[in-house]
Amino acid sequence: MVPKTNGHSLFTSESVTEGHPDKMCDQISDAVLDAVLSSDPSGHVACEAMVKDQAVYVVGEMTSSAQLDVEKLVRRTVKEIGYTDPEAGFTAEGCDVHVNFTRQSQDINMGVETGGAGDQGLMFGYACDETEELMPLSLMMAHKLCRRLAEARRQNIVDFLRPDGKAQVTVEYLGKTPVRVDTVVVSTQHKPTVAIGALREAVFQNIIKPVIPADMLDENTKYHINPTGRFVTGGPVGDSGLTGRKIIVDTYGGAAHHGGGSFSGKDPTKVDRSASYMARYIAKNIVAAHLARRMEVQLAYAIGVAEPVSVMVNTFGTGCLDDGSLVELVCKVFPLSPQGIIKHLKLTRPIYRKTAAYGHFGRRDPEFTWEQTDLVDQLRQHVRGSQVIPPEIDPRV
Repeated sequence: MVPKTNGHSLFTSESVTEGHPDKMCDQISDAVLDAVLSSDPSGHVACEAMVKDQAVYVVGEMTSSAQLDVEKLVRRTVKEIGYTDPEAGFTAEGCDVHVNFTRQSQDINMGVETGGAGDQGLMFGYACDETEELMPLSLMMAHKLCRRLAEARRQNIVDFLRPDGKAQVTVEYLGKTPVRVDTVVVSTQHKPTVAIGALREAVFQNIIKPVIPADMLDENTKYHINPTGRFVTGGPVGDSGLTGRKIIVDTYGGAAHHGGGSFSGKDPTKVDRSASYMARYIAKNIVAAHLARRMEVQLAYAIGVAEPVSVMVNTFGTGCLDDGSLVELVCKVFPLSPQGIIKHLKLTRPIYRKTAAYGHFGRRDPEFTWEQTDLVDQLRQHVRGSQVIPPEIDPRV
């Protein structure tokens, strides 16, 4: 393809359905975590799952008073995802479940029990004003396409769909403004009886058209629907799955940096998860307060140490304050210790299974406390009282 010029550029994000093998594993891991937190909010969990062919493996570390039937949890989760048809090759009732848990290392536990971080690492949060959710447009449309695939399957709107699938959306920008959708890719697992022409027409009419705004499409938009022509073998039979392999799908679709740590199966003492949620909360509140149009936040921690070793913000030249002043504001307004984050965002509740498909960010569910913009007024008050910049730089502040 000839690169875009004259200020035009293309950006692409992808998503996957809840029946994708990697996403199955994320949901199994978070189902285990939720089961622990339901009876033991202070339980410590690091759970990973793997699926392949007819087997599910669930392993990790756990220190908790909770009594779990992990096999039952696995089968229930797989059933809820939709793997119930023996003709698809993998089912909740027919799969083998293997479980291996040990207690959390006491060496790690010493740092956590004193309020320190459960591990070292760096975490990023991001927000931008492209969408109502303050998320990248390409990612939000890809998530919505995958949600629509699941909805059409569950409601039998399209009767040949199976649980595995993925979507990808390429958005064209003029400068920093999204102006059109350039390419839509949808690949869905299906029953063997459907013809490819009928499949492509049904997906276009029932999946793509209800999701992608008509004013973002034009005669040059390209569509790739099941581009190989066949996707009958899917799920764990078609590919292995592993917890934590869809970290870009889970976060910002490639629009922001990523520290490398996954979320699912980790209790909130693991800053891979809790600090990433706080970083998103910070970025979203600052963008919602109109202090920046686009913002990335980095937090970094040392194991056993409560306060972050560094805090960084980047507004990409869109901020009302310089980035150094915003760092000072962040440290004043937001709790940044692991225990402070857990308390402020109420992270010891069993809320995590829902996060494990269709993204951890940009969601309206009330459980997703890191998506709230409840500190907007406080941020604006700090800025109004600041002598760093005149208030007229952004009339909305």
